[in-house]
Amino acid sequence: MSISVEALTKVYGVQKAVDGISFTAQPGVLGFLGPNGAGKSTTMKILTGFIPQTSGTASVCGFDVAKQPLEVKRRIGYLPESNPLYTDMYVKESLGFVAGIHKIHEPAKRIADIIEQTGLGPEQHKKIGQLSKGYRQRVGLAQAMLHNPEVLILDEPTSGLDPNQLIGIRQLILDLGKTKTIVLSTHIMQEVEAVCSQVIIINKGTIVANDTLQQLRKNNGGKSLEEVFISLTNN
Repeated sequence: MSISVEALTKVYGVQKAVDGISFTAQPGVLGFLGPNGAGKSTTMKILTGFIPQTSGTASVCGFDVAKQPLEVKRRIGYLPESNPLYTDMYVKESLGFVAGIHKIHEPAKRIADIIEQTGLGPEQHKKIGQLSKGYRQRVGLAQAMLHNPEVLILDEPTSGLDPNQLIGIRQLILDLGKTKTIVLSTHIMQEVEAVCSQVIIINKGTIVANDTLQQLRKNNGGKSLEEVFISLTNN
């Protein structure tokens, strides 16, 4: 399994943000869903080594996130919800900086490929601070993909994209999911139905559903994903 999580728990003070969850993920696109405050972003931050868990274990490509964090980071690309970017850098300059961190072989070629994949060509010579929110999201996605990681963790990757941009990025995520393991967090149910093969729904720190999209709907009387989501999390 590309990702393996066992009895993972995160406690902030007296609040259990994540409460003993377990799941696995393999190549494909996993929709990681839940209402605000359910524990999605906390789980993603633990998987990427951004914050430590309180108890339980998590591994990425066989490497323990707590004991082997550098090995995990080599194999993971992360686009956080906040999408932190150096706004005074130019797009190509920023990608060159990230390529240097990862010690990418033939960085110019790889940067050119990523710019084409993410549709950044028209904006590549602009400063990031001059870009629209949609294009900033593309820069964040490009940075996450640049070192060709085996696993991508994407937290609200299509936030701020217009309908035309959505189509392109969703297709890119679908294509990447053919060879990579992608954990996708979003509140857009149409997006999940368009690109995800597996769905996990988390509510109040616990997993309330974990199945294929087709089976999840079948088990709930053929309801839409939105209806299933509301019924499982509206308490």
